Amino acid sequence: MNKRQATSDERRVDQRGQLTIAVLLFGSLAIIILAGLIIWVDSTLRSAQRNIHRDLAFRIAEAGIEYYRWHLAHAPLDFQDGTGQSGPYIHDFYDKSSNLLGEFELEIIPPPLGSTVVTIKSTGKVDGVSGLEKTIEVKMAKPSFAKYAAVLNDNVRFGAGTEVFGQIHSNGGIRFDGLAHNIVTSAATSYNDPDHSGGNEFGVHTHIVPVDPLPPAAMPSRPDVFVAGRQVSVPAVDFTGITQSLSQIKTSAQTDGKYFGPSGSKGYEVVLKINDTFDIYKVTKLTSPPGGCSNSLSQSGWGTWTVSTRTLIGNYPIPVNGLIFLEDHVWVSGQINTVRATIASGKFPDSLSTRTSITVNVNLLYTNYDGQDILSLIAQNNINIGLTSANILRVDAALIAQNGRVGRYYYSSSCGSSYIRSTITSYGMIGSYQRYGFAYTNGTGYQTRNLVYDSYLLYGPPPSFPLTSDYYEQIFWNEVK
Repeated sequence: MNKRQATSDERRVDQRGQLTIAVLLFGSLAIIILAGLIIWVDSTLRSAQRNIHRDLAFRIAEAGIEYYRWHLAHAPLDFQDGTGQSGPYIHDFYDKSSNLLGEFELEIIPPPLGSTVVTIKSTGKVDGVSGLEKTIEVKMAKPSFAKYAAVLNDNVRFGAGTEVFGQIHSNGGIRFDGLAHNIVTSAATSYNDPDHSGGNEFGVHTHIVPVDPLPPAAMPSRPDVFVAGRQVSVPAVDFTGITQSLSQIKTSAQTDGKYFGPSGSKGYEVVLKINDTFDIYKVTKLTSPPGGCSNSLSQSGWGTWTVSTRTLIGNYPIPVNGLIFLEDHVWVSGQINTVRATIASGKFPDSLSTRTSITVNVNLLYTNYDGQDILSLIAQNNINIGLTSANILRVDAALIAQNGRVGRYYYSSSCGSSYIRSTITSYGMIGSYQRYGFAYTNGTGYQTRNLVYDSYLLYGPPPSFPLTSDYYEQIFWNEVK
């Protein structure tokens, strides 16, 4: 077979073919790279735009929260956005130039019975952008008078054997010789302790060795007594709101709760039951003091404050609003189970000679200690622990003595073996206008006093319990999505 060499024209055609293939390959590669670059740039721009919109939606949601905080400051009981209708509530959101940027949608969950905690959910949406929104949930509440384990309007002494779990405050001075696990505060900078002579002492001081020096020396920290510290010259607590609360409780009890007028005898005894009911008795006779047992300290209202005879009036369900008001002296005992209630005692118009008291001589207990059981006793005068009270006594409740004191009268050894008691435990809080106390310096009364603060009282107080502020505080924040 004859062979021949390729002509020059044929070689040129072959080279042009190879060049075309190379151009196609490099061109395709460039197109692929350019397309990828365009897609990446577009994706980056879209992502940046989404981030901008997401941030704007978040800010719009925050604006919804701030709007309703402002609304509650002006209408603290309005949980329907001024509409009188159920939500959700939608508001347009504009910039400073009145350009529409989006809207926020509000869901308002009002406080449950006996609580001040309102839940607000705000969802922010950007105008013209679908499928993108941010939701924020906050809880706001008004702090109640029960923010303290013990709050007083008078000078007070906590003696040896007292252990307190919770904050203590007095508008007067405090001598504290026990163990305080939380902060102890006084509105006084210094004061003249009435329990002994000498110069003025710190508004909060101790006589546990080494005894505190006198002002103007520096106030030592004393963590062995004040575990969380102590402060003086803090703002005073206003007790006047309690008077208003008691009158309002009477009105609400007459309308939707349970009201009992003057007994015509010694007062009433209320026995709480775990089936959400209570027995009520008319107290017809009190135990007389034993021979030789007398009011040796000339205390106002002194007596045994112990029921001798009573007559059953009936059994009643605890009202839905949880309010029981009795216009007479009251004795309370028993146990509750998943109940929020307030038992209040008073006579109106208010007069020093007719003020009523509440007495607890037998255990008053919760079943649950997780906030489901909340009880308060609010007395126009005193919260008493009587002569023949239980040797080991537990009182689960927030105790308020509007004009008097929370405590026990002085009973000498002439009053029988009950003049000395072993242990009292208060689980809840104590609010006392006058000096509180369950024991005396000569050893009478309860030898061990345990005051345990119920933290569920702060933002979930008993029904119609007095508050320390008309303003809502934010207690919880969460970005839902």
